[in-house]
Amino acid sequence: MSYPLVSTMPHHVDRYRLPLFTTEFGAVLRDVEIAYETFGTLHRNADNVILLCHALTGDAHVGDDADRTGWWGPLIGPTKTFDTEKYFIVCANVLGGCAGTTGPSSPMPGLTDTYGSTFPSITIRDMVETQYSLLRHLGVSRLQAVVGGSMGGMQALEWGLCHPDFVLRAAVLAATPAFSTMAIAYNEVMREAIVADPHFHDGNYDKYGVFPDRGLRIARMLGMITYRTAQLFAERFGREQTHNDRTAMFQIGSYLRYQGDKLVRRFDANSYLALMKAMDLHDIYRGRGQAHEVYEAYHAKLLFVGIDDDLLFPAKQLQQAALEAVQCGVDALYAHITSKFGHDAFLLEFEQLDAILRGFLAR
Repeated sequence: MSYPLVSTMPHHVDRYRLPLFTTEFGAVLRDVEIAYETFGTLHRNADNVILLCHALTGDAHVGDDADRTGWWGPLIGPTKTFDTEKYFIVCANVLGGCAGTTGPSSPMPGLTDTYGSTFPSITIRDMVETQYSLLRHLGVSRLQAVVGGSMGGMQALEWGLCHPDFVLRAAVLAATPAFSTMAIAYNEVMREAIVADPHFHDGNYDKYGVFPDRGLRIARMLGMITYRTAQLFAERFGREQTHNDRTAMFQIGSYLRYQGDKLVRRFDANSYLALMKAMDLHDIYRGRGQAHEVYEAYHAKLLFVGIDDDLLFPAKQLQQAALEAVQCGVDALYAHITSKFGHDAFLLEFEQLDAILRGFLAR
């Protein structure tokens, strides 16, 4: 199946300014900007909306346009999974990001200095609340579905708890009700790589005109290892070297450095830290009680999608999450993606995603 880069649907790029926002932990942010994109046309009754939520280093450009591909481009457009002749698709860069929405690299209101280290701790629930403000600004009356993978899946799951009467379906891909201890451990190592960079300056590197590129590069390299599988790396790189001498670099090392350099060119280190911390804090039970108490008001149809050999969110954990939700009275299902891509399969296995999500949207 081929996916040509063609735009045949209404596409809008904009920013919404939220005058005042109070985070879950009580910090007050003023003049919060939210970068967002929409695809398709909002119906008069404003209830044909699907919200798509991006992962850690994603952005609002979820669909293809005439200039560049979107991270879920093959799924968005006329007659596709997210049919833009039927649905109005919305995707927003998350709070704390660095692709147009207010985050650590944004100027503080009325100042030229960026937030830097002063940017407050945020949570997945804060991301949901800023998205809710955006949707109300757009006039949306309810969501047909909210769908996301990894950090986006965390948002999708929280939507059904933060605004249970606003969303009809929640599809949670490669994410669990609480971030695991092992996943937090990976994040801790990535965090240490960034803060140990001599250019980090306690998060205030903007003031010194430098950037902790080494630390962020290493963090991304570790992240890429967790996103893929041993099988894929063995098949693609094996033990191949770039030169046949004792100073040779293995191709897997070259690949990881390439991925690290790509991220350094487009992503802010403080945003990386802020979003990782939000993932660490993700726990739908936090402050809400036990499972039966949490799911008591969960009205949305719920779908968990697990992936083969996902190091961050093992499929067994998603199967257990679906079972727990069902036992608590939620209309929940589990689906599975078979792939050698591991965690990143939710960004790559388009045919399997299409089959799973079409069926879920038709329920």
